[in-house]
Amino acid sequence: MVRLTLGQLVDRLGGDLQGSPDIEISGLATLSSAGQHDLSFLSHPKYRSQLSSSQAACVVVSPSMGSEAAQRGATIVVDDAYAYWARVTQLWSKLLPVSNEPLIHPSAFIHPLASIDPTARIGPMCVIEAHAVIGRRTWLKSSVTVSQACSIGEDCILHPGVVIGADGFGFAPENGMWTKIEQLGSVRIGNFVEIGANTCIDRGALGDTLIEDGVKLDNLIQIGHNVSVGAHTAMAGCVGIAGSAKIGAHCTLGGGAIVLGHLQLVDHVHVSAASVVTRSLLQAGTYSGVFPIDSNESWQKNAATLRQLHSLRDRIKQLESELPQRG
Repeated sequence: MVRLTLGQLVDRLGGDLQGSPDIEISGLATLSSAGQHDLSFLSHPKYRSQLSSSQAACVVVSPSMGSEAAQRGATIVVDDAYAYWARVTQLWSKLLPVSNEPLIHPSAFIHPLASIDPTARIGPMCVIEAHAVIGRRTWLKSSVTVSQACSIGEDCILHPGVVIGADGFGFAPENGMWTKIEQLGSVRIGNFVEIGANTCIDRGALGDTLIEDGVKLDNLIQIGHNVSVGAHTAMAGCVGIAGSAKIGAHCTLGGGAIVLGHLQLVDHVHVSAASVVTRSLLQAGTYSGVFPIDSNESWQKNAATLRQLHSLRDRIKQLESELPQRG
């Protein structure tokens, strides 16, 4: 069990502690579930109502909520409570007991021509094919496949069932049948990338599929062949990116969003959940919808109008009935 005093915590991570540095915490929890020895946090106003009744030993808050939080007990005031909480979880994870399992699980298959950094962790039933490269401190959890000649950088995490470098979906129609186009490229993944369970990233047809530094991919995402994803872009579950699409840096795609092939999204484009991108988005901003995709502001106005179509139709019929009949 991890035990840490508030004084030790702020010595490591910073923050303005309001309360006794000797208070000991032994767990991390939400406001509603926290007990008397738990640390919690408040970053979103919707949970503000839970603050006064929380049993947490201490709550991490932003300056705007500092006075209110101090009325109930110990607080750590920081500029960004959510980012601070992320660092707390990282520290907590490092303090947990270390497993004695070997860095490379005995059930993993690693081709003799693969290159695995000595600090990398390879989990049970993983498959690393010839000429694949796995960088420093990267962790492949169970049943991850890294196909031939694909490379993964440093400090990456690949969750169970990830497949890197399967063949892209390339077939040419010929005489009523499909002729396979051999996929001769690879996949290149940068540093500090995290890839969720059962996500698949296809190898390129000729050039490589590229995932740049800091990209975060959720579970069950499909990245097609020759796609490029810019640095620090994040995608939620079930996103699908069709072949040869170019996604810029610092973009976000909500769950279930789709980007059609050969399109471009510039940096800082944010696509709402379940939206379908049918054209290139060449200006930063938030986009939503499927009929068709538009700037978020325009889509919201059109959606509001669409909800009124039925009553508008009835009004038009009424107005038409009141017009003088043509002779």
